[in-house]
Amino acid sequence: MIVKMQKLTLFVSANHKDDALNKLKKLGLVHIHNINPPISEDITSIETELSNVERSLLIIGLKNIEKSDRFVDFLKTKSFVENIISLASTKDQLNNVLEEEKEKFNWFQTWGNVSMSEIEELRNTGIYTRLYTSDKSYLKKLPEDRMIYVVNDDKYKVYLALVSTEENSTLDLKEEIIPADNLKSVKDKIASTEKELSQINKKINDLSEFQADILAYQDKIKKRYEFANVKYGMENEESISYLQGFCPEESTDIIKKEADKQSWGYVFEEPYDLSEVPTLIKNPGWIKIIDPIFKFMGTVPGYQEYDISMWFLIFFSLFFAMLIGDAGYGTLFILLTLLARKKFSSAPSEPFILMYVLSGATVLWGILSGTWFGSEAIAQLPLFRHFVIPGISSFNLSKHGFNDNQNIMMNLCFLIGATHLTVAHLSATWKNRNSLKALAQIGWVAIVWGLYFLAGLLVLGHEFPVFAKWLMIVGIVLAMFFTNPQKNILKGAASTLGSLPLDVISGFSDVVSYLRLFAVGYATVVVAYSFNNMAIGSGINNVFSGFIAAFILFLGHGLNILLGAMSIIVHGIRLNMLEFSSHLGMEWSGKEYKPFKE
Repeated sequence: MIVKMQKLTLFVSANHKDDALNKLKKLGLVHIHNINPPISEDITSIETELSNVERSLLIIGLKNIEKSDRFVDFLKTKSFVENIISLASTKDQLNNVLEEEKEKFNWFQTWGNVSMSEIEELRNTGIYTRLYTSDKSYLKKLPEDRMIYVVNDDKYKVYLALVSTEENSTLDLKEEIIPADNLKSVKDKIASTEKELSQINKKINDLSEFQADILAYQDKIKKRYEFANVKYGMENEESISYLQGFCPEESTDIIKKEADKQSWGYVFEEPYDLSEVPTLIKNPGWIKIIDPIFKFMGTVPGYQEYDISMWFLIFFSLFFAMLIGDAGYGTLFILLTLLARKKFSSAPSEPFILMYVLSGATVLWGILSGTWFGSEAIAQLPLFRHFVIPGISSFNLSKHGFNDNQNIMMNLCFLIGATHLTVAHLSATWKNRNSLKALAQIGWVAIVWGLYFLAGLLVLGHEFPVFAKWLMIVGIVLAMFFTNPQKNILKGAASTLGSLPLDVISGFSDVVSYLRLFAVGYATVVVAYSFNNMAIGSGINNVFSGFIAAFILFLGHGLNILLGAMSIIVHGIRLNMLEFSSHLGMEWSGKEYKPFKE
């Protein structure tokens, strides 16, 4: 449920602004909406400090260290951060020096132990030496009247030395620039630089032991940053400062009580610009287990939109079960979740409970469809055979290799899709219950079920009932006249008529798109079945063949589970976030309720 919000304007004494904000922060109930853009030198300074901390954490590399509860000397920690950044800067400089020296060393590896000082000595005696690089084809056209020596070569290039008694004697080639240093000084420089880098790396590694303190320091800076943004985002009128924000309607009495106690002025009112209002969702514990999925996707419904958590959980569990479709995999998921919960006992419980629910639904679907690791033999065991529903059995195969139940499963997918989309339109009907738009949503319920029967006709060859035609007609009329109700009803109908045909076609596509539940689920069974045949179809005759079979089974089922997990994201989440949400008219335009708190 999306919690109803109130807009708050709070008036405080400008001289006691900081104290008032600290008390408001302790309440932790108001989501601040800045009146002015928060700009100040304080904020710039804090941003710089925060950037330095984040950079220092990147330099030391985050380790899996829990935050420390001990006292943290923030002044000392600040010096650690500055030291890390300084060391990293020096390290960058040394790496640049090392790269340059290694380039020089590579030059000497090509040209030999020659130096500029030796070239100068020869020049003083009247002998001039120039070095050139060329491709090997140049060797065929070397000038015969010149003293040219091949110093070195590789696959593509040749390295030449021109020796002459004439100062202006040159070749029409790229001349090499001779390093000012000699080979020994370059080697010494490389060695000393690498030693320095090693010492710096050790110092940085030693400072990384203070990661917990730096993280605590980072938290403190973030709180200062948030406080400064609120403070400088306030409006000031002479001796009065005021701020605006939003709070849950149920919390207004708490704020009023504190405001009266502190002699603050306040005004609560209904929000008029709903796009500004943050979204706070509160649900019972059994529904909250779906929250990790929304956090994973980073989606928040707008304040004026819908909380689909309950429907998302119900249908996502069904989609998960049908897409994975294997009781053996579901059992494996439960065991892995138990192990993970034991290892991460202090983690929030919702993700684990959600996995138990999804895995349990998968086991149930696998039992009813007779699917255990894609093995028909396991499904035929007396313990499991009696639970199989023949109409959705995975192993009722004809001689052509097609599932005799595919029509039943495809019709079931259409039925699930029509039901899912009906829930969306009925939810919109309830929200618009005081408006004529509710009639348009009822019309869309009729259209959806008409499209369900149309899908049965076009895809499965079922008879199209007469009442389905009237469902479509009545639904289209209601949608046309009441989607955009106006005083002039014909004008409202005309504004809808242009997009309605495309909306109906899109609705048909949405109903048919639920076939992915059958297609992907069936593919999972086929892949598992194929790997089983590949591994043990011809039997296991010795230890080696047993080892190969085990390897194939592990690899095959592991790949199948991975593909199944990907299908959950691609298909299971999509059906809720795209098809369902589009029929509900959701844009997921919300921003999360984040109260100003300690």
